[in-house]
Amino acid sequence: MAHEISDETIEKIGILAKLELSEEEKETAKADMRRMLDYIDKLGELDTDGVEPMSHIFPLQNVFREDVVTNGDIREDILKNAPSQKGGMFAVPRTFE
Repeated sequence: MAHEISDETIEKIGILAKLELSEEEKETAKADMRRMLDYIDKLGELDTDGVEPMSHIFPLQNVFREDVVTNGDIREDILKNAPSQKGGMFAVPRTFE
């Protein structure tokens, strides 16, 4: 099915995309859009009866590992390296007044 793309449609798309198109580029864009719409029509001819809708072409599975704490509470060991500490936390100089 041949789709006819108007000059006004190309102008509006150019404005929305913030593009300044020459006349040659407009004609190329019209031809490209026509081919895209024809391809979409071609896809519409496919028999999809009995095909379950999907969001991805590959099966999805959870690839994340279980979130398990392995090092426990080692606060004291970490604070041993601190030059200064207060209340179980690092003490640092003020950065603003």
